[in-house]
Amino acid sequence: MTSGPKRIFVAALATETNTFSPIVIDRQGFIDSLYAPPGQHPATPTLCTAPIPVGRRVCAQKGWDLVEGTAAWADPAGLVSQGAYEGLRDEILDQLRAALPVDAVVLGLHGAMVAQGYQDPEGDFLDHIRAIVGPDVLIAAELDPHSHLTKRRVAAADFFVVFKEFPHTDFVDRAEDLWRLVIDTLEGRIHPVMAVYDCKMIDVFPTSRQPMRGFVDRMLALEAGDPKILSLSAIHGFMAGDVPEMGTKMIAVTDGDPMLAANLAEELGQELFANRGRHMMPQLTEGAAVAQALAATAWPVVIADMWDNPGGGTAGDATVILKELLAQGARGVAIGTIWDPMAVQLCFVAGEGAVMPLRFGAKSAPMTGEPMDALVRILRLEANAEMRFGESLVPFGRAARIAVLDDKGAETGIEVILNTVRAQSYDPSLFSALGIDPLAQKILVIKSTNHFFAAFDPIAAQIIYCSAGRAYPNDPATNPYRHVRADIWPRMADPFAKDAP
Repeated sequence: MTSGPKRIFVAALATETNTFSPIVIDRQGFIDSLYAPPGQHPATPTLCTAPIPVGRRVCAQKGWDLVEGTAAWADPAGLVSQGAYEGLRDEILDQLRAALPVDAVVLGLHGAMVAQGYQDPEGDFLDHIRAIVGPDVLIAAELDPHSHLTKRRVAAADFFVVFKEFPHTDFVDRAEDLWRLVIDTLEGRIHPVMAVYDCKMIDVFPTSRQPMRGFVDRMLALEAGDPKILSLSAIHGFMAGDVPEMGTKMIAVTDGDPMLAANLAEELGQELFANRGRHMMPQLTEGAAVAQALAATAWPVVIADMWDNPGGGTAGDATVILKELLAQGARGVAIGTIWDPMAVQLCFVAGEGAVMPLRFGAKSAPMTGEPMDALVRILRLEANAEMRFGESLVPFGRAARIAVLDDKGAETGIEVILNTVRAQSYDPSLFSALGIDPLAQKILVIKSTNHFFAAFDPIAAQIIYCSAGRAYPNDPATNPYRHVRADIWPRMADPFAKDAP
């Protein structure tokens, strides 16, 4: 390939599907989170859309022609409606056809989308793109590690670059890596080849603790230490996605050396498998978590309601920890958030300062506790609340800050943020957006598995991971899967054993 000006098409289509969630995502679900037609993507990325703003800068520096397609991201929930997926897919495909000829297609994908009628939407999307551009045009994408790496996707794309960190603090860094490889490929300096190793396991891999912290550091060192190693990525898998190829995979991309790629992928994949079951953070029940928080002598203590995580597709409306806090007499508590659009509407009608009876929370699914019936005071209303997540701004919609009162109208010392657009708790700005000083609280309750860690760890005296209820299918050994294969740990003790099927 020559080093002359290139023409590149870029777009993003992403969400993460919890197939056990009852919340269907329609087109409005994308609009509520991020829907940006060509040229209208904001300067800041929204997680999986980072290839677009990074591509703008890179192509401007190179003097290349960047053709932007639609960027669409929906906060995780249940299945995407068939109409929403096909409509957004075809919108982007039509934009690609209009942009031809192109030298490359660069995409921002998540990798764990499941739609009505499509167990592998990203594979379908990539197949259509490959059919349009032909076999010789470069196709590359950035993925979230909580994704499903299917054979169909690997066959359609030239290479993938995946976020390394969980919490995903590096989505812009990995978009930079993606574009670096695209540029070097188009200018003929490298010839990427990709190998994938199936680790035959389902696990959770927080990089904020060992052994995954060391594993990611080793991947980075290998990339930096050998020019033939272009990119190393671990696909964690997404245990709430009941699809046939769900599970952990290891990706190695090398410069023209398929054997090196295959050996690296297997070596690192087997290292992940050897540490199975050791990656996850320790978890307490709601009773133990609240008791430990109340015994603290330094504040704020952060309790992570880790399985009622909207970032994993749940509603984010569980009340289990709230009721335990009340039962144990906790004070100085702020909870962010409980998703309840109807309760928020009632608060907006009543107005700031109003005292009213309110039923909120636990309306979406079983095993999330019981709805909360309480007298409340409305302290603050925000029409368009948002919080930070790294370089992104994450909307959580119309929101109400309420104080929970007792039967006599006295303060209980617990405040709750109710929201209308589901979003996990990424950053302390979630609280300050509603006028709460997070540093002035004794206990902060958030709904997130681990994405909160990077922003909350610097301010927290203590972080407690709490497993409360079963809003999320969090035990892959017993989850009621219908499509996930049986020959995978922990559904099978050792799928690599000689007598394994």
